[in-house]
Amino acid sequence: MEGSVAQGGPVPDTLKIVVAGGFGAGKTTLVSALSEVESLHTEEVMTSESVGVDDLDGVEGKTTTTVALDFGRITLDGSTVVYLFGTPGQRRFSFMWEELAQGALGAVVLADTRRLADSFDAIDFFESRGVPFVVAVNCFDGQRTHRAEDVRVALDVADGVPVLLCDARERESVKEVVVELVSLVLRLELSGA
Repeated sequence: MEGSVAQGGPVPDTLKIVVAGGFGAGKTTLVSALSEVESLHTEEVMTSESVGVDDLDGVEGKTTTTVALDFGRITLDGSTVVYLFGTPGQRRFSFMWEELAQGALGAVVLADTRRLADSFDAIDFFESRGVPFVVAVNCFDGQRTHRAEDVRVALDVADGVPVLLCDARERESVKEVVVELVSLVLRLELSGA
């Protein structure tokens, strides 16, 4: 029967959002905080093989790294499900970004002001492919908080790209980021951009 699943309910609309950003920015944490189900992570313990390959400046306490993806799910209403796909942050895993971004509604670029330059690869990736994105600045405990507009200037993102401050550990904070991304996509659809 068209428009229904075996249990008789409506077929859910599914949306895909990609969460990208630099190594150690908090992507795995963001997906975990937002997902209504236990999120899937492909994290591995960092070994001596990563010495000289992974730059730990600013994230010296980091002991694991995502090697494939993070995955989570949010149900917005009875008929809309959002799937979250978190990318690995290191450049050597960037080949995965193309696959993960395919069919995405949009993206969240999670920025860490301790390592702001690490955001450029993700921003360039989404800009070059015309994927709508927002920049979410992860405000870590004990770290100086920068104004969103100062981060916009530092990252040289267009005025039309929302830049928000968030705490990737806090569900409500991250929900605001996703709502802003969906609002951006709707504005772009309505304007025909």
